[in-house]
Amino acid sequence: MTTDEVQDSIVEEFAMFGEWMDKYNYLIELSDTLPAIDAAHRTESYLISGCQSRVWVDAELRDGRIYYTADSDAIITKGIIALLVRVLSGRTPQEAVDTELYFIDRIGLRENLSPTRANGLLAMVKQMKLFALAFQNSTK
Repeated sequence: MTTDEVQDSIVEEFAMFGEWMDKYNYLIELSDTLPAIDAAHRTESYLISGCQSRVWVDAELRDGRIYYTADSDAIITKGIIALLVRVLSGRTPQEAVDTELYFIDRIGLRENLSPTRANGLLAMVKQMKLFALAFQNSTK
């Protein structure tokens, strides 16, 4: 699936829920789908600054594609990072850099997060894109 197809699928999934409490519950369910981060990467060096919760993100490049792993100590944040991993993992560095993450606004996520969580979301996206840029530059 392309990044747009994955994002459209996420938008469809969230469209099934009318109330934001139901969407939050779905985010909590999604937290269980997050690929586990290696325990050795649950350290300060993998911690994303700018998040109210503790969020760890790692990435590796295999066969020209980026694979992200992540974890969080907050269950809703863990569901949010699971969505980002779902869209960006398995992509080339160029694809990850170029992907406009439109699903965030289409599902109403940004507008339904507290300001500190919204800042954390931006920090997560920024870190994942920085990994992609670093991999892109290392292969040139």
